[in-house]
Amino acid sequence: MADKIKFALALVLLVAGVVGFYLLSEQAMVLRVLSVLAGIGLCASVAWKTEPGQRFGIFAKETVAETKKVVWPSRKETFQTTGIVFAFVVIMAVFLWVTDKTLEWALYDLILGWKKS
Repeated sequence: MADKIKFALALVLLVAGVVGFYLLSEQAMVLRVLSVLAGIGLCASVAWKTEPGQRFGIFAKETVAETKKVVWPSRKETFQTTGIVFAFVVIMAVFLWVTDKTLEWALYDLILGWKKS
């Protein structure tokens, strides 16, 4: 129950920051933006103290650890793979164009007998 209350408080703080932005419409934009940022910061700090917030923190740390384990391709491998993709796209484009023109010729000229003028 305490987590639900903390989460509700976090949402209230977030809404208060957004409402502050509109209530300070006569003030400088810096103060209005600081109001929103303060609301977001307070919301995050209260939400962080809940059990789901703690689980999210653990998940984020594990995600960073897994990302560090990834073997990223080298610059050379990246350029080679990109070149292969571009070559495949060009080959597919030519193939589809030839197929389209062949079907067009077969349908309109051979089967239907329509000649383009």
